[in-house]
Amino acid sequence: MPAVNKAPPRGFPDMEFEARLERAQRFMSAKGVDAILLTTAANIAYFSGFQTQFWQSPTRPWFLILPGSGKPCAVIPEIGAACMARGWVEDIRTWSSPHPTDDGVSLLASTIEECTRTSGRIGLPMGAETYLRMPLTDLDRLKSKLPNFALIDATDIVRDLRIVKSQLEIEKIAHVCTMVSDAFADAPMLFAAGQTDIEAFRAFKMECLRRGVDDVSYLVGGAGQGGYGDIISPPSGRPLRLGDVLILDTGCVYDGYFCDFDRNFAIGHASEQSRCAYDTVYRATEAGLAVARPGNTCADMFNAMQKVLEAGGALGNAVGRLGHGLGSELTEPPSHAPFDKTVLQPGMVITLEPGMEFAPGRHMVHEENIVIREGAPEILTRRAAPELPVIG
Repeated sequence: MPAVNKAPPRGFPDMEFEARLERAQRFMSAKGVDAILLTTAANIAYFSGFQTQFWQSPTRPWFLILPGSGKPCAVIPEIGAACMARGWVEDIRTWSSPHPTDDGVSLLASTIEECTRTSGRIGLPMGAETYLRMPLTDLDRLKSKLPNFALIDATDIVRDLRIVKSQLEIEKIAHVCTMVSDAFADAPMLFAAGQTDIEAFRAFKMECLRRGVDDVSYLVGGAGQGGYGDIISPPSGRPLRLGDVLILDTGCVYDGYFCDFDRNFAIGHASEQSRCAYDTVYRATEAGLAVARPGNTCADMFNAMQKVLEAGGALGNAVGRLGHGLGSELTEPPSHAPFDKTVLQPGMVITLEPGMEFAPGRHMVHEENIVIREGAPEILTRRAAPELPVIG
């Protein structure tokens, strides 16, 4: 059996949730927001500790209200009451769901009125990288039941709260990064010529689980002669061949927090062109690390990495960004892109993900997970080899 790394405690102490709520209510007061309505898994978990894979069922809506003062109030289907009660929220109101005519809307409306007053401004995340997890017809019904309330965009409030991680959050991300780094270190025993990509992916998933991750929620990649065509497709059953470059890009989870990084491997031998492409994306990552300092922006990191990719002969990169935020979701704001002027702050956990098309139809991508610190960043993943590893 593989060695087991010491895991950080699961969940969070009450003081963690108290600090999150205090910051939220301070932001709400500054922006004149009377309450915030949250409907998605990551946002609800952030303020309640509510963790369940039942989110994969789209049947039922779930709501959490952050009032301007006092603790959050959950308005949820009865099936989730016991699980929610194990978290930080005490005020839990339920209805029998699914309901054919009123799936929690009336209860939600009356609770909002009780948590605020007879009129007010209700914040709801509405911007980029947000979504509403309730039927639009129910949203219309909610508005009709709250004629004296205005729904306003609270994207910036929630984004600014979650974008900087606490040390306890960082410890969970670091732990899952370590376990998956250990799994990647076993690549010579997991992957070989003649094995199908399905078998390779399955072997890696099993190794990650043996190492102690809670789930391998995301695993994509590709393989091809000297490079791969894309990195988001599922395995096809194609056998690995000598001269292939194999990439696995994974988001594993520990206690609700993700890692997100990839590793590349040449099967049997590597062409000079693929070695050069690997060297280019590795050096681009180094350039990103050099700029990943408080006060610089995501656009600054993009420009530093992109400069190396272009000098290395990149034919293009249609992905649109070279990394992103990371935490309780596989991808979070910000984006390392020319348009994103987000200023880096200590405690932000991000990925550096330079990628390039180095020959027609052939790509090379590299990714690391880091946390912004005062001075140099802390690398949470075990740094990839500086030269393309050859296995099998």
